[in-house]
Amino acid sequence: MRIAGGASGVLVGLYLAELANRGRQVDAALVGTLGAVSFGAELLAAVPMGMLSDAVAPRALITGGALLRAVATQMFGMTGWAGIFFLSRAIEGLGAAAGAPPLLAHITDVTEHDPALRARAMSYFELSLLAGLALGGLIGAQVWHIFHTGAFATVASIYLLCAGFLYFGAAGSRGHGSREALTGFWRALHQPSLRRLAPVWLCVNSIVGLWLGPTLTFLMTQKVQSGQFLSGIFADQPEHVGWMLLGYSLVFGAGVSGWSVILPKMLIVRALRITLLAMFAVCLGLFLLNHSGARSYGIRWAIGVATALCVMVESGFTPAALSLLAGAIGAQAGRGAAMGIYSVLLSIGAIGGSLLAAALGNRFAVDGLIYGTVAMAVVAMALLGRLHEGDMIHGSE
Repeated sequence: MRIAGGASGVLVGLYLAELANRGRQVDAALVGTLGAVSFGAELLAAVPMGMLSDAVAPRALITGGALLRAVATQMFGMTGWAGIFFLSRAIEGLGAAAGAPPLLAHITDVTEHDPALRARAMSYFELSLLAGLALGGLIGAQVWHIFHTGAFATVASIYLLCAGFLYFGAAGSRGHGSREALTGFWRALHQPSLRRLAPVWLCVNSIVGLWLGPTLTFLMTQKVQSGQFLSGIFADQPEHVGWMLLGYSLVFGAGVSGWSVILPKMLIVRALRITLLAMFAVCLGLFLLNHSGARSYGIRWAIGVATALCVMVESGFTPAALSLLAGAIGAQAGRGAAMGIYSVLLSIGAIGGSLLAAALGNRFAVDGLIYGTVAMAVVAMALLGRLHEGDMIHGSE
């Protein structure tokens, strides 16, 4: 599922960049808006899907989500009509909503009696995202190079394959009934840790929308002269976007692997604070790299290595936040609703980030994404102080 999702996102950016290079009326504003449409559909469906996974077993939902995403991916490559683009991304968002909250609810169930295992499992969940981003970006770029628009059918086939994997892999998942699902939803809404974490989560997910939407791929593959090192860097070899995503994911994944060992032994809020501080260092490194100009490769490599180390540190935010959330709710009715709320916050933040990328990317190119990240990280750091001492639980307690 993660591999297909990563490949689909890259294909959208590459396809639209090609249309722009052929003279079609496509720009970063349209690309960012399409990303927001996908997140918007996920936003509307996340809580209902989460509640449904409280009432019934999550197995059917996550399998159906994969099938929906197969349909959406195939639709996007069938035409150049903007209406089909928007419809495809909306269906993609619905499929994502049918996947993530029920799957997180299942993980919460099976780690009920082992909080340390839960912290590691949430780290592995984040690793699956990175594996998908790495392999999906690489596969998406390469199948585009080989099959061109036929690459969309290839990725749709991957979704069909993973629907089968998910159906058998989630065997044994359970539901709690419709009445308990409604009660659990209200219980989740009244969790203090969820309410205090929500605004921080929104800010961080806006950063996800800034960088992991199609806008970055578009900016790096569009033929443009902006004076920035990263803008248009892959215009002549767009398939190299996949290798870039692979490298990023390996670095991020190494960081998450380290956090899977450290997190069970650390106060959750302390971990959140450390990861947010690392985001500022990453932004500084990216800005220096983007304005490295004609400097030597040695300087660029030094900046890149230092930035990569900071990326490894910032990678712990999502597993820490999910561990805090899962520990507060527990394996009871309401865990699906809570994860649905998590997905809603992800979608709202990602919508804002995608729209911010559309505006700032159109005006400042890659620098705009860096400016937006700094602004969101500042707000998130200020809001993190609202988490109380009672929320500072150890992953192993």
